[in-house]
Amino acid sequence: MKKIAFIGAGSTVFMKNLIGDALLRPALSGAHIALMDIDSARLEESALVARKLVSSLGAGAKVSATTDRRAALNGADFVIVAFQIGGYRPCTVTDFEVPKAYGLRQTIADTLGVGGIMRGLRTVPHLWALAEDMRTLCPDALLMNYVNPMAINTWALTARFPDIRQVGLCHSVQGTAFELARDLGLDVADLRYRAAGINHMAFYLSLEARDGSGWRDLYPALREGYRTGRIPLESHWNPRCPNLVRYEVMEHFGFFVTESSEHFAEYVPWFIKSHRPDLIERFRIPLDEYPKRCEEQISVWSAQAQALGAAERIEHSPSNEYAATIMDSIVTGTPSVIYGNVANCGLIPQLPAGAAVEVPILVDANGLQPTVVDDLPPHLVALMRTNLNVQELTVQALLTESRDQIYHAAMLDPHTGAELDLRQIRALVDDLLVAHGNWLPDWCHNRKAA
Repeated sequence: MKKIAFIGAGSTVFMKNLIGDALLRPALSGAHIALMDIDSARLEESALVARKLVSSLGAGAKVSATTDRRAALNGADFVIVAFQIGGYRPCTVTDFEVPKAYGLRQTIADTLGVGGIMRGLRTVPHLWALAEDMRTLCPDALLMNYVNPMAINTWALTARFPDIRQVGLCHSVQGTAFELARDLGLDVADLRYRAAGINHMAFYLSLEARDGSGWRDLYPALREGYRTGRIPLESHWNPRCPNLVRYEVMEHFGFFVTESSEHFAEYVPWFIKSHRPDLIERFRIPLDEYPKRCEEQISVWSAQAQALGAAERIEHSPSNEYAATIMDSIVTGTPSVIYGNVANCGLIPQLPAGAAVEVPILVDANGLQPTVVDDLPPHLVALMRTNLNVQELTVQALLTESRDQIYHAAMLDPHTGAELDLRQIRALVDDLLVAHGNWLPDWCHNRKAA
């Protein structure tokens, strides 16, 4: 019996999607599903849903639930991680409110910028602790990480625990394919594409549609649609933020990025400017909206979780997440191709060694076999490096316990540097470190390191 440990299983709806996907696979339907969360009430809710899901699908899986991480990990073949250290409250709210007092406004604040840096500082130590447990309790297991900031987390995990097999998983590549198919009035099943880069800043290097007996390049249609105003259509990620930013970047850089406009706007210096409100309006960038949307999502997810718990039978349709596909390919040997975030061991030669890169990965009984992508255009490489600087310095801050490197990471962030001067950035970092208090490692509060 294969064992799947789910760390952070209190996110009931997300757990249901991933575990439901696994239970639909015959090779995984009899697995031991070990759910773990520090919130016993949410854990109990998730366990109830998981057991109903097993029953509804006629699977032979066993479900256990524990607040003990080591118990969940013991003997696991696969480890899924989906926690948020500090939660929406207080930490996400802090990441928005403190910078806002300096005039620095954000959209999501979970990947880059001062918000992403702070989330990395409070998250990586917990991932390291989990990896240390895995080294003892399930050294051969595959860690599938769904936690943001994905690139910082993946880079830091690899740097300290190179022996732990891991992949960072995001839905931006395959999710964007659905959006582009919809924008062009096509069936996503008729698309073929190749993408590569870094998480939330990978680009479609080719994008084609089945056309008779061959394949047709879709970039001319995307450009024509944007220039005439026919596309973009409403965004799948956030209906209040259409993909104007991404199409504008494509217009100037020639390639379409795999992350939402809402996210991407805060990774670059061109769209969010306090002295240019016209840009905010033109590209419909939802500044400071994310906390409000989190409140709405928490309410919706809570209602969905309660409804699932009350239902006699739970139906499940496959999601577009990769976890079940990966596990099934490893167990059965049936090959599949996914997009994942792994250490850059020559996979994208133009980017730093060890950095987390997002590339196509072949998965079969031999495990994960990432694809080398050595043809990234130089201007895309240069753009990615602006984000890699922030990621690398944050990882170095964690590895060396250097408060100085936190300042430097923030100072080199494209959006932060476009809005604030060096002294403002230093003061902002100081305020964020104080505001986050015990959610951060002790060394973050040691001014002698500054």
